[in-house]
Amino acid sequence: MSGLGAASPTDGTPGVAPDAPVRDVVGVGIGPFNLGLAALAAPLDLDTVFLDRADEFRWHPGMMLEDATIQVPFLADLVTMADPTSPYSFLAWLKETGRLYAFYIRESFYPLRAEYDAYCRWVAGQLPSLRWGRTVTAVEVDPHDDDLYVVHARRADGTVESHRTRHVVLGVGTQPVVPAALRGLDGPVVHSSHYLPHRDRLRAAASVTVVGSGQSAAEIYRDLLETTGPGGQRLDWVTRSPRFFPMEYTKLTLEMTSPEYTDHFHALPADVRDRLTREQRGLYKGISADLVDDIYDALYRRSAAGPVPTTLLTDTEVLGAAWDGERYTLRLRHAQLGVEHERTTEALVLATGYAAQVPDVVLGIAHRLAWDERGRLDVARDYSVDGGRGRVFVQNGEEHTHGLTAPDLGFGAWRSSAILAAVCGREVYPREQRIAFQEFGVPTGTHPAPAGTVRPVAPAGEAAR
Repeated sequence: MSGLGAASPTDGTPGVAPDAPVRDVVGVGIGPFNLGLAALAAPLDLDTVFLDRADEFRWHPGMMLEDATIQVPFLADLVTMADPTSPYSFLAWLKETGRLYAFYIRESFYPLRAEYDAYCRWVAGQLPSLRWGRTVTAVEVDPHDDDLYVVHARRADGTVESHRTRHVVLGVGTQPVVPAALRGLDGPVVHSSHYLPHRDRLRAAASVTVVGSGQSAAEIYRDLLETTGPGGQRLDWVTRSPRFFPMEYTKLTLEMTSPEYTDHFHALPADVRDRLTREQRGLYKGISADLVDDIYDALYRRSAAGPVPTTLLTDTEVLGAAWDGERYTLRLRHAQLGVEHERTTEALVLATGYAAQVPDVVLGIAHRLAWDERGRLDVARDYSVDGGRGRVFVQNGEEHTHGLTAPDLGFGAWRSSAILAAVCGREVYPREQRIAFQEFGVPTGTHPAPAGTVRPVAPAGEAAR
């Protein structure tokens, strides 16, 4: 979901009266993170409004496969990690809908994706601060008070409403990514975000190729595998990864979603953070181990009746593609061998992920925001982006500054608590500051070794000399 609009910052935006009421928070975009912020703000003495161009809450509708689960436990709902007593918890939804005992007997911490979407829609239906059908067109400095901002939004009927506010929270989410080599393709190419509306057509194709390395690619491949068989559809899966990486879910690795690791990551130089971001994506953008095993078991069962018409290509990059009106010709390169080759396919699915983008609506306040050398928002530790003023915040747009907690549903309530603490000037929802057993940097109180006293580590094989 996104609160972005096509209008420029001055397109149709009216003036704002100097005596117009001032809100405490205006949220731009209503995805899970701003929805959680709205739920946590609801019982507080705050005047808030959250705007989104959609007509209602929808969470990844194009990937709402029947048996897909979310990859975090149910405690990673909108509010529980900040306030376990909140009436907007996942358990409260289960109780309200008569599913609590069934969920208990199921003995799985991981809700179905459809359940999580239904839960979020249930919460959204209870919050009067949410305004749907509002396309945010501009965020500007208030002309009457430069400590305030004005957020303009266009309704479906074309009229514009404006909100004066002390704080703005950008929660516009991420946008589908298409690699440069595959942009602007002709033909019926489908990004994974729109898979379900095209599933029947894809199942009817004589050949399908799925491109991608993560959970979405694996789920789509597994789903299409149901209609693949001898004499039937050919199904290929192409990934740049050297293998089908399972998501690492060991407990000490999970400590990297802690406040301590976020502190450590945020304090690192930008070039080190960028390198770690690339290296660590497999920790949360991999495939669930259960799904990897299920795919293998499905292939094994199908192979009992004969060869399965499928090819899994690892360490293979798509260099380009061409559509001739009937099929795609993919130009591929095997990284280890350095060999290029071609493969044809009638249908193409790009499970190539999502990325945060700086929304155009903030162009009017760009001079107020902090930017890094690569043109990205320089997000402070408290999630503010306005150079220490603490008035403009971002949700899930800070992976380059905060690391893998940025897209983590389980850390959303902690981040919302931090934003509310800044808004209220006090700790409304107490935040755990230390939860990890391990140290991510040099332990506090450690004395630096004097120069020249540390012997270099011997190369492998020379330690015994």
